[in-house]
Amino acid sequence: MTINTSTACGGTSVGAIWRFAAACLRRTRRLPGTITLAGIIAGSSAAAPADRPPNIVFILADDLGWTDVGFHGGTAPTPHLDRLAREGMELTQHYVAPVCTPTRVGFLTGRYWSRFGVFTVVTTRSLPWDTTTLPVALKSVGYETALMGKWHLGSKPEWGPNHFGFDHSYGSLGGGVGPYDHFYKKGNYSQTWHRNEQLITEEGHVTDLIANEAVEWIKARRNAPFFLYLPFTAVHLPIKEPAVWLDKVPATITGEVARHYAACLMHLDDAVGRVVAAVNGAGQRSNTLIVFTSDNGGSRVENNDTAYPDDNYPRGRLGGNNAPLRGEKGSVYEGAIRVPAIANWPGRLPPGKMLHPMQIIDWMPTLSALAGYQPQKNLKWDGLNVWSLVSGQARNAAPRTLYTPFVRGTAIRDGDWKLVVAAGSEKAELFDLSHDPSETNDLASKLPERVQALRQRLAEVAQADRDAVVRN
Repeated sequence: MTINTSTACGGTSVGAIWRFAAACLRRTRRLPGTITLAGIIAGSSAAAPADRPPNIVFILADDLGWTDVGFHGGTAPTPHLDRLAREGMELTQHYVAPVCTPTRVGFLTGRYWSRFGVFTVVTTRSLPWDTTTLPVALKSVGYETALMGKWHLGSKPEWGPNHFGFDHSYGSLGGGVGPYDHFYKKGNYSQTWHRNEQLITEEGHVTDLIANEAVEWIKARRNAPFFLYLPFTAVHLPIKEPAVWLDKVPATITGEVARHYAACLMHLDDAVGRVVAAVNGAGQRSNTLIVFTSDNGGSRVENNDTAYPDDNYPRGRLGGNNAPLRGEKGSVYEGAIRVPAIANWPGRLPPGKMLHPMQIIDWMPTLSALAGYQPQKNLKWDGLNVWSLVSGQARNAAPRTLYTPFVRGTAIRDGDWKLVVAAGSEKAELFDLSHDPSETNDLASKLPERVQALRQRLAEVAQADRDAVVRN
């Protein structure tokens, strides 16, 4: 089959050519022979590889604290992350959900997780089958898609990533796993390690395995743009690091769990460096946007969680450091929901800091626009396309509302004002984040009218909750 793209796409942008090519692929799936996106694109002299839509590598750490990273003053060395931050755009007010599953729902749908009835960690299927996820959207415009790491949106293979837009998937279908046995918590979903939704058994440390799979997948890419989603399990419990990483931990960090935690973070940093090096080695760095963030803030719970199969894990509390922010994973205070974040794209993103608030739900509309995806129906995005702010093209932004629904309480931020309401309680706390980012001064009793206004705003935003819950 021959398609004359010079006629069909003449005078249009390269992005339009890629969208046309992707549409051609969808229309010709039933025809004999092999038709590739690269083959279609080759018919147009305008489609130089450097001008195609960007590759996207989205790296998600697990339970990473605000001050765990070197570029926020952390004590464990993180040179690769520090360089990404130094040479890229640090997103200084990047908000997520208080725990794992909700953040992942928000990232992949552009909607508040509560729209799907998700308010905490779940092991069953989180999304309806017809959900237009980010990989579904990107595949429709010619992207190759992969997930290596922690899925946590459905623990059965038949609920896995390949059913929601990923060409290739690997890692944990459930949540965090033992670093060597790769088991999730005891119960029906303990065996969770898979490749393309087929449960497998492998040897090796989880951080190395995820990075290895990612590097090999990057090396195998050819002409089409790609979306690689890398939700690592580090630094989620249970932590247990090999001697090669423990030996690199600074002597000033003492205590068994503290040293394992630092080693785990350094191990994660090295894995990020390997992925960046693979993109460089593939000659794709100048056309690849790399984003790094965390699913929620740091945790200080017991590392040797007996909910997991025993593997002689170090005993003691984790070292997640969210200072100077208040709280930790599992709350709606800043220490749980404001996390380290970086966007790095050489030649396209200037080094600097974006000071405006954004939320995990913003990435789907933002990345979709970068890729040239235009929804054919109303996807009810709660997120916004914030690329003009991330790229520094816009200096000012209108105040916006950020909603954080959670099983233990809810927060809403409107401009710089934040209201925190505990679950099952009428008690509310009010903070002015512009002067009190550590949430130490509750102004609720002094400003009852503002509390009432924020309660009303909260009720308005929450009206759309549970409009897309899983029915079967």
